[in-house]
Amino acid sequence: MTQPDPSGRPESSDQAAPTGSQRWRGPFRAGDRVQLTDAKGRMNTITLVAGKTFHTHRGHFEHDDLIGAPEGSVISGTGTTEYLALRPLLSDYVLSMPRGAAVVYPKDAGQVVQMADIFPGARVVEAGVGSGALSMSLLRAVGDDGYLHSFERRREFAQIAQGNAREFFGCDHPAWTVSVGDLAETLPDAEPAGSIDRVVLDMLAPWECLDAVAHALAPGGVLIGYVATATQLSRTAEALRADGRFTEPDAWESMVRGWHLDGLAVRPEHRMIGHTGFLISARRLADGAVPPKRRRRPQGTEATDEDKAAWTEGKDFTDDSLGVRPVSDKKIRRVLRDTDG
Repeated sequence: MTQPDPSGRPESSDQAAPTGSQRWRGPFRAGDRVQLTDAKGRMNTITLVAGKTFHTHRGHFEHDDLIGAPEGSVISGTGTTEYLALRPLLSDYVLSMPRGAAVVYPKDAGQVVQMADIFPGARVVEAGVGSGALSMSLLRAVGDDGYLHSFERRREFAQIAQGNAREFFGCDHPAWTVSVGDLAETLPDAEPAGSIDRVVLDMLAPWECLDAVAHALAPGGVLIGYVATATQLSRTAEALRADGRFTEPDAWESMVRGWHLDGLAVRPEHRMIGHTGFLISARRLADGAVPPKRRRRPQGTEATDEDKAAWTEGKDFTDDSLGVRPVSDKKIRRVLRDTDG
């Protein structure tokens, strides 16, 4: 390992970036991802490589000028543009990383971690890995001593997610196991009964997995689902009630509106992150427990068999029926190349 000189910069710039918590501490190192922001808020994200040059039409600077510099430094190259250099946060990374499937937005991932009470050392099952955005938030929450078992039906999506996580964490996370397969079919054999603390479902038809989830969840464990439409939300809620092994479900959505701050010109931003999805949660009851019946007003609003049949109009939920834009095979191949998946 190279020794730093009195200026705080390493004698050699080929030092590899560390893994684990040290990856986000200390001066910039070769291999670090760095987010460059100019005076207009425009961002560029680069990976520092010794001897490489960052070029724009406004000038250029050497990566070596940043390697060894403290995070939060300001750098200017041959032009007049100055850049603030910071390591990207997880929320920055998931919105810019290569993706196959659509990502779970940071606002929803934060709600999942908080409202499902994902704690360090927790044993968590996730279904629907997508591009790995939510998986990385769950891994951050359970820590190196926790356990996250993620299930994904599509092998190429699992590979993209693993590549994105490997790039962010700097290694294969020690708490993460990824299985390719259908959760309802594979979970009962993959995890012992009552061994899982939390289950997170990001899938088209979470109601199809409730039996497998109830088998794996410990009494008091939390199930939280992320669904895109009100139709999915309603059917999931009624399935949880009909199952009898879960508490009364709670459902909500979150919206984020930024504010413009410029002297006395303080106002809401013109754009906001509105509806991205619904979250629904319930907790596993002890075997044989019958909770007090929840009273609802007005009476007579329970879903009938005719209502349930109308939810799907005789069809299964698919990407097309939910208005989800399909991901082409060509894009999947390109993203796999970008993530080295």
